[in-house]
Amino acid sequence: MRRYAAVSRFTLVGAVVTGLLGAAVLGSPGIGYPIVAAAVLVVAASARPDRLTWWHAFGAIAVLALTSVSVFRDAEWLVTLATWLAVVVTGVVLSASWTWTGTILGAMTPVFVPVRVLRWTRRGTRRLDTGSVKPGRLVLVAAVTSLLVLVFAALFAGADPQFERLVDSLTPEWDLGAAFGRLVVFTLVAGGALAAAYVAVNTPRFDLVAPRPRRTLELWEWTIPLGSLVAVFCAFVFVQLRTLFGGQEHVIVTAGLTNAEYARQGFWQLLAVTALTLLVIAVTVGRAPRISTADRLALRILVGALCLLSLVVVASALHRMSLYEQQYGYTTLRLFVTAVELWLGSVFVLIMITGLRMSGRWLPRAVGVGAVLTVLGLAALNPDAYIARHSVERFEQTGKIDVGYLSRLSSDAAPELDRLPEPYRSCVDTGASTNASCLPGR
Repeated sequence: MRRYAAVSRFTLVGAVVTGLLGAAVLGSPGIGYPIVAAAVLVVAASARPDRLTWWHAFGAIAVLALTSVSVFRDAEWLVTLATWLAVVVTGVVLSASWTWTGTILGAMTPVFVPVRVLRWTRRGTRRLDTGSVKPGRLVLVAAVTSLLVLVFAALFAGADPQFERLVDSLTPEWDLGAAFGRLVVFTLVAGGALAAAYVAVNTPRFDLVAPRPRRTLELWEWTIPLGSLVAVFCAFVFVQLRTLFGGQEHVIVTAGLTNAEYARQGFWQLLAVTALTLLVIAVTVGRAPRISTADRLALRILVGALCLLSLVVVASALHRMSLYEQQYGYTTLRLFVTAVELWLGSVFVLIMITGLRMSGRWLPRAVGVGAVLTVLGLAALNPDAYIARHSVERFEQTGKIDVGYLSRLSSDAAPELDRLPEPYRSCVDTGASTNASCLPGR
């Protein structure tokens, strides 16, 4: 990153105001999160000397949308995921990277910049024009004044009850723990605003450290292993076609096989296959030459076939998880893993699109956009309410329910759980750890 001389007065004041705003409105999830995010974006945008691009506009919209999840959803895990993703998006967008290396380093910007931001801010505060008043002397005078007032007011209050009542009426209620928490929030928010402004002014050049593709392989050196992998995929899909998509019929006709075993015996393996296939494709695309027509044609055919077959594997994994959820109910983990699998499937589609033009410069950003849309899609789905709704429907059909798990869901699930009959609804409301106390007659 390039180092600029010092923070400007406007940026410094904006960061302090944003920190005070954060200390005032941040607490439990609510409207405070998008308000503070908007203030941070304003500080960063006003500090940037160049014109903002469409990529910056998308980043701002994404950050505001992600932080707004806290307004509409109460699920702590979802709000936390969306908030941290907003921080990552801010770093990635401000870094303006196009390569995979640049994108990953951009996501880690909050880890890289604290020391630089501190130096940048220190140089800026030293150059503030405060006339004959030095900032250090101002802080010292304020501290000494506060100490004198507190000590003597306390002594006079102890000497005279009427003066004590006057001091009590003028002194606000202080909670030392809450005050310290607000101070921490102020520091983090103001520091975050300064960091965003610093990166906006000093745009990092992470793409320069990205390794250049070394396309040194001969055609046969990569087509043989990749073609063999495609053959394995084809054999697996062909031989296991009934297993992959047999559904309940396959479970019924297979002795000793339950939906739980059917889902568990392959879902996590298929998820690992999906992730490893993306790694294989990344290495192949980076090392395979594209000079001749034969090179490009082979790359399109083999990578395209591998992506199509991988989509079948993704569909199989989703199908297994769907059967498992229908049999044993929905949980946040199962729903989240399903969303991740869908996102990985979208990556394969994007790779196939890049193969048509043999240009994937936009791919890292597109994958990031897909991740943001996946989290926002989860928020729109309202996971806790979705889980509660299907759990209630499953209870109505089978009489089976896990009140212990449902009681741990957030308030997002309350409208759906209100449909439960007594005593189950009361057990969920009171946080029963087991189903025993909710059984009729107990």
